[in-house]
Amino acid sequence: MRVILRSDVDNVGKKGDVCDVAAGFARNFLVPNGLAMRATDGAMAQAQSMRRARDVKDAKDRESAEVVARRLVPAVIRISAKAGTEGRLFGSVTAAEVVAAVEAQTGIALDRRQLHLGEPIKTLGNHEVPVKLHADVQFVVVLEVVPESR
Repeated sequence: MRVILRSDVDNVGKKGDVCDVAAGFARNFLVPNGLAMRATDGAMAQAQSMRRARDVKDAKDRESAEVVARRLVPAVIRISAKAGTEGRLFGSVTAAEVVAAVEAQTGIALDRRQLHLGEPIKTLGNHEVPVKLHADVQFVVVLEVVPESR
């Protein structure tokens, strides 16, 4: 069955896309939840306008993400943490702490889900934290973890 998506659906498509899906999936899930509508001739024109609006919004989002990336790439974010004599932290530096430090030092508010920190940082020194602001805008923030002064 051909449907036009009204919003982004994982593993199916984005808002405004015309997709072929199983009839049961469309009838039982997509249409009742308002995620899609049946693809008719009149709806195809509406889908085209949805795609244009999506492209304009996507271009704006990409542009703002690139501006943020240009400001964060050269910056070195410094976080102080309690550490032992061998450079191991008593706790760890989490994504939430990195986001708070970025906002405090640069004024840029990030979401912790945009940081792709595999596991919390547990040692002193420089660490590279990958950030993904947009599907096409990915960069690395350099994080310097220093011992807390007593």
